[in-house]
Amino acid sequence: MTTDDTTTAAQHTNDDTNATDDVSDGDEFTVTPYDVSGTVDYDRLLDRFGADRLTDEQVARFPDHPMLRRRIYYAGRSVDRYLDAAEAGETHSIVTGVGPSGPMHLGHALVFYLAKELQDATGAEVLIPLSDDEKYYAKDLTYGEIAAYRDENLRDLLAVGFDPEKTTIVVDTEDADVVYPVASALARHLTQSTVDATYGDPDNVGLSFYPAVQATHLVLPQLIRGEHPTLVPVAVDQDPHVRVCRDVAAKERFPVSKPGALLGRFLPTLDGPGKMSSSDDAPAIALTDDPDDVRAVIREHAFTGGRASVAEHREHGGDPSVDVPFQYLRYFFERDDDELARIEAAYREGELLSGELKELAADRIGEFLAEHQRRRAALGDLESALEPYRLTDAERERARRAVGLRG
Repeated sequence: MTTDDTTTAAQHTNDDTNATDDVSDGDEFTVTPYDVSGTVDYDRLLDRFGADRLTDEQVARFPDHPMLRRRIYYAGRSVDRYLDAAEAGETHSIVTGVGPSGPMHLGHALVFYLAKELQDATGAEVLIPLSDDEKYYAKDLTYGEIAAYRDENLRDLLAVGFDPEKTTIVVDTEDADVVYPVASALARHLTQSTVDATYGDPDNVGLSFYPAVQATHLVLPQLIRGEHPTLVPVAVDQDPHVRVCRDVAAKERFPVSKPGALLGRFLPTLDGPGKMSSSDDAPAIALTDDPDDVRAVIREHAFTGGRASVAEHREHGGDPSVDVPFQYLRYFFERDDDELARIEAAYREGELLSGELKELAADRIGEFLAEHQRRRAALGDLESALEPYRLTDAERERARRAVGLRG
């Protein structure tokens, strides 16, 4: 469940929070489900959105992962209920998806690798929706162009290595026999005032209806497998989608409970603050990029916290808090906390130069891409590789019956 399109959002009121989805302060920063710009104040977002900061105890209950230890994912909703089910060996699900409007990049990929590790550790069911219809409504793209991106995105998703017996991949237009009937049932209980308050004035009726489809994604695991805790790991700008779904689920018209959320910070663009996107002009590292080309891009574009000269850097050291290569290591690509601390200290002391830090980050990212691309190339025919991840006829029937339709 990810989007990166442009609209506005106003005041949104629901059972979780009285929150302003368009979080902005003059020219400082803006965060909505469709637009992120400026330097984001994550503490202010929690105040506005009303989510709960992750506690040390909660992080310790999750399978060990650097993006949780280091609070890249730093807040959530209904997290304890999900953790209780995972620890008890009961059914629990993860939902996180992608909108196929371009090549998948590192900013997309890290959440899927997190979901895969959670699945490996606890046996979580994973649902991955691809919102190709939303991209048709929101982007200047034909369905043919979106389909080409969708197929390439699917190859990247399959290359992550999810367990096919516990993973379902849904494409909105190809699974419309389930997605649309469920969305139509949910839409009846989603008011236009809520949609307008959350998403502003949509450009077309497709975008106006789409929150019901987003809600369908988030409750679909429960419609298929029965009511159980569901966790949605997303960047914090996507939290309004979760809140809208929680409103619908709270009405008790359907056999589902409110989905939980795990809210994350944005992977920065190479040229500084913001989030990495395949939809703008900022450099982005695609999962299919050649590692040597990535090294060149990092050398040329990566914003550093170093000094103007080597001599000045040796004397005063660098600032890893704004250094993009260091932040990439911190987010995912250096998993050892002691080694990360050593790198940080060496950079602050001036022992490690900005160019050397760029090379280190390029090495780690290149290794990750090479492994991902190796698995991707081994997939063979996409339709055959995808088949084990498709909804079964029985699952389609259960989902439809759960909202009162014939199977």
